[in-house]
Amino acid sequence: MIPTEEVSARRKEIEYKLKQEELTLSFIKDSLEKSDQLTKNMVAILSSFESRLMKLENSIIPVYKQTENLQRLQENVEKTLSCLDHVISYYHVAKDTEKIIKEGPTGRLEEYLNCMDKIQKAVEYFQDNNPDSPELNRVKSLFERGKESLESEFRSLMTRHTKPVPPILILDLISGDDDMEPQEEMFLEHLPEGVLHDIIRISGWLVENGRNQDFMTVYFQIRSVQLDRSIKGLKDHFRKNSSSTGVPYSPAIQNKRKDTPTKKPVKRPVLIPGHEHDLRVKHLSDALSDKHGPAAGRDDVFDIEIDAYIHCVSAFVKLAQSEYQLLTDIVPEHHQKKTFDSLIQESLDNLIMEGDNIVSAARKAIIRHDYSAVLTIFPILKHLKQMKPEFDQVLQGTAAGTKNKLPGLITSMETTGAKALEEFADNIKNDPDKEYNMPKDGTVHELTSNAILFLQQLLDFQETAGAMLASQETSSSASSYSSEFSRRLLSTYICKVLGNLQLNLLSKSKVYEDPALSAIFLHNNYNYILKSLEKSELIQLVAVTQKTAERSYRELIEQQIQTYQRSWLKVTDYILERNLPVFQPGVKLKDKERQMIKERFKGFNDGLEELCKIQKAWAIPDMEQRDKIRRAQKTIVKETYGAFLNRYGNVPFTKNPEKYIKYQVDQVGEMIEKLFDTSA
Repeated sequence: MIPTEEVSARRKEIEYKLKQEELTLSFIKDSLEKSDQLTKNMVAILSSFESRLMKLENSIIPVYKQTENLQRLQENVEKTLSCLDHVISYYHVAKDTEKIIKEGPTGRLEEYLNCMDKIQKAVEYFQDNNPDSPELNRVKSLFERGKESLESEFRSLMTRHTKPVPPILILDLISGDDDMEPQEEMFLEHLPEGVLHDIIRISGWLVENGRNQDFMTVYFQIRSVQLDRSIKGLKDHFRKNSSSTGVPYSPAIQNKRKDTPTKKPVKRPVLIPGHEHDLRVKHLSDALSDKHGPAAGRDDVFDIEIDAYIHCVSAFVKLAQSEYQLLTDIVPEHHQKKTFDSLIQESLDNLIMEGDNIVSAARKAIIRHDYSAVLTIFPILKHLKQMKPEFDQVLQGTAAGTKNKLPGLITSMETTGAKALEEFADNIKNDPDKEYNMPKDGTVHELTSNAILFLQQLLDFQETAGAMLASQETSSSASSYSSEFSRRLLSTYICKVLGNLQLNLLSKSKVYEDPALSAIFLHNNYNYILKSLEKSELIQLVAVTQKTAERSYRELIEQQIQTYQRSWLKVTDYILERNLPVFQPGVKLKDKERQMIKERFKGFNDGLEELCKIQKAWAIPDMEQRDKIRRAQKTIVKETYGAFLNRYGNVPFTKNPEKYIKYQVDQVGEMIEKLFDTSA
């Protein structure tokens, strides 16, 4: 059983808890009631606030809409005013810009171009919006006037600042290709930097806004004259200086002057008036004519002309390259090639015309058989062919007629040169055998020396001469042209000339009545040919197609010596032992025998004196050959005469031995030693 006290304690505890719970529930109930009241109050406040917001919105929205409309109206007004100002400004353009347009762009190009832009916009506005407005005619007139002023300014700038390139700078430009470092590449400043900037601005404006291409015609006309005057100035420089001081700068001998400025102003050279060109061409032709002054003078004058022409060809290429570089900054790209073609035309035509004049002069020289003068086209042709790749590069993009001018000149020179070579060979073969034209002393004939000189001069232009000959070939070998083929052609040609020369010399030798003189003549000429071949590269060139040429000439020379020696047989035959009777020692000579000995001595003496007298006047220019022939002849005659004198010198065949024994053996040798020497 649970004690009563414990039960009572538990009951009190439970009652206490229940009472606490009731208090808690009462508190919660009160709190809920308060919260509910607060909620009702908040709802009432929010409802009141919503009502007020709705009233405010209903009041603000009309004001906002009215304000927005007012702002839109203000913007429209401002835009309208701006448009009106813009339109009105077009009506003020003519007035605002007229003074500047009338005064011209000189000294204020940028301001002037800005005015022109304004005028152009005014023109466009009136054309689009009010084509009947008198203001349109006014701004159009002003625009045309401004455009003309810009064109005039372009022409003025080009004319005032375009100057010929001084000859010294051109020569440095030519000679500077091989010996200048890449960073030292020369640059020709054709126009001052500021002027060039203005010209570029004007040309750009005219192309973009003026829609006018007339300035390009102005440009190429002015620059064309400058290019031509530069080249003529170089020619003038050569005529003034080359004859007295030599050519200081040549493409063949590079000699760059390090102290020559490339941009500093240089005094303009004395220019060649245009009409003097024809006189110079006549001078060129006269220089090839036998009727014009001493030969040396003609050669000097013509050498200067040829050297000047070669330099002018190089100058044209370099100046044309420089002109194209300048042109690319000024002329629109799609007009550059055509404008450049027009720009170089006059200078190129003059260059080609001068080349044609040289060819024409060479043809006249061929007609006169002055073949050495024709050789002057060889250095020109060689240089033209060397320059052709640069020519082709410079003329790239020009008209076909322009590109074909140089190849045409090259072909003309090759044809003329080939004709000269062939006619020279024929002329060597057919040179007439005229007695008055033969050397009296049997020395080297002028034909031989001229022929050898001509061939030696070809050595400097082997490839050029070979190309000339190849140009006339129609064989398949010619179509596959090579330097070796060219060399073989030239070798064949030289052998042909030497063969024709030998045939002609044989024919000429028959003019001499004395076979000995004929032999001396042939000996001298053959020996001269051989020595000349050996001293130059001709012998190697001949050997390309004729391996035995040197041996053949030596055999020919020896044959002529033997023929000459036979002329002494009529002297030595008198004293040869086989032609004399046998005399017994101690036996008295018969009258017939004494007479025979007298005749032998007399015949020898007379023959010796006659030959020495005649042959003393003959000539053997080669000292080595002269001494060789004398020595051989002296040995033969002295031995024969010595034997004869020993045998009959003490024979009593006459009472006056000094009458018949006129010479001792040494005296005979001395007489022979004086052969071929008019001064002895």
